[in-house]
Amino acid sequence: MTPGLPTYRIHGLGLAASVAVGAATLLYLPGALFPIVGLSVAQTAAARHDRDLVAAAALGEALLTLPYLLALLVAAVLVIIWTWRVRKNIEAFPGALPSLNPGWAIAGWLVPFANFVVPARMLANVARDSLWRARTPALVGLWWTAWLLFNLADNVVARIDDRRYASLTVLPRNDAEFATYVRYYQETIGPRLIPTLACLVAGVSLIVLIRRISAAQRDRLSKALPGWPAHPGWPVPGMQVPPVPPASVQPVTGWSPQVAASESVASPPETRPSGGTIGA
Repeated sequence: MTPGLPTYRIHGLGLAASVAVGAATLLYLPGALFPIVGLSVAQTAAARHDRDLVAAAALGEALLTLPYLLALLVAAVLVIIWTWRVRKNIEAFPGALPSLNPGWAIAGWLVPFANFVVPARMLANVARDSLWRARTPALVGLWWTAWLLFNLADNVVARIDDRRYASLTVLPRNDAEFATYVRYYQETIGPRLIPTLACLVAGVSLIVLIRRISAAQRDRLSKALPGWPAHPGWPVPGMQVPPVPPASVQPVTGWSPQVAASESVASPPETRPSGGTIGA
């Protein structure tokens, strides 16, 4: 790791972003595939001449889009924050070659026309430097192609459905008018399969990319040396320190040979001069 450059933990954020993307993908399906249910409801309403069933079907389809829109907003915020953090992290990876400023992780989704290219370039750069690859993983291209196809197909199909639905009688009164609702749902099922399939591919591929990039960066960050200065003899994280064997203690059974052989240092022996005592 390059010292002095900040890094960010992305495991928890990557997990939250993956869950949000998965939730948005799954919540898109009920609204997209509602014409299958709407066809059955319209046929029942036509058989009974029940206007309320037709109105209930239209209301139910509208309500199904609300959870999806909320989940999509949460997923977008989390993915943008995650992209910005993983882009900042690669600046600390030796050998990384960032090609876009980290600010484009946010602006790339918001600037018109740039949002057709910049998010894919940003994730491609992050994937190469995080996974340590010379080429962009094919999964990035699959995700971006499916995402662009989903947005295009979803908008086109929604506009066509709105025009066709506006031509229907609000409150059908006879068999012919009830039949127009049956025909409307029959003709809507096929076109909606295209954005549905693209949504599944885009959602699954983005989740896989988030998980792989997050795991790769977490692995590299966990192996990095500590940021604070360390003494050359100090252990570092991950270093195996051999255990120190306990010192052996010998029982004391007598004087040590060294002590017995040396002269006492307590006080010198008293010497008397020759010739008797004083005053003798």
